[in-house]
Amino acid sequence: MSGKGEQLSQTFGCSRVDEQEREKKIRAVFKAVAPRYDLMNDMMSFGIHRLWKRRLVNMVAPQTGEVVVDLAGGTGDIAEKMAAKGRSIIVIDPSKEMMAEGERRGIKGVEFRVGTGESIPLSDQSVDRLTISFGIRNMTNMGQALREINRVLKPGGKMYCLEFSRPHWLIKPLYDLHSFYLIPRLGAWIAKAPIAYNYLVESIRRFPDQKEMKGLMEEAGFTNVSYRNLTFGIAAIHIGEK
Repeated sequence: MSGKGEQLSQTFGCSRVDEQEREKKIRAVFKAVAPRYDLMNDMMSFGIHRLWKRRLVNMVAPQTGEVVVDLAGGTGDIAEKMAAKGRSIIVIDPSKEMMAEGERRGIKGVEFRVGTGESIPLSDQSVDRLTISFGIRNMTNMGQALREINRVLKPGGKMYCLEFSRPHWLIKPLYDLHSFYLIPRLGAWIAKAPIAYNYLVESIRRFPDQKEMKGLMEEAGFTNVSYRNLTFGIAAIHIGEK
């Protein structure tokens, strides 16, 4: 890792030495919150995350015959929206507990596979489109994950990354109040996991802003990189082409 990727590793306090320890902590977080993860997302965002995800799916617009991967896809809520006859929709996630929630709901037309973003269990140039929503900030090595995404995409294939970002300064004070005080308390009340949601809030705070993320994607080899802000920049969809 070099350049911006090295800076990112330092920002997250994640050297090569402690990546494995951080990964263990992240897995424990999602194991703890899996049963009520989707409910918590509704509570934390007042349901707005569903509009963001619908916008993402509309932008991806998967076609018949395409292979589409939802990386860090968890319970499969986005993959389910992309599923249709003639498409191959695959959720790849390291958390068996999160994927078990999706399988328990009986999602149709979606395949679930265990795997990490840093080592995607797919062949080179085998994917038409790849989505990742609120998951890339949890990678232990984001630079490696971006390179892996680039590796598995076909030439001309695209990645779509929906992630929290930097909101407009006018709403930032209210957003910070919501993030740092309300979300952990909701986590304690609903998900019974206040420590887990403290981690999630902290990971949002440390995530690169829109322009920094664009630079990281370009460094990983993507072209035609762009982003679209959602809800005054609280979240953004980052798009890159192989």
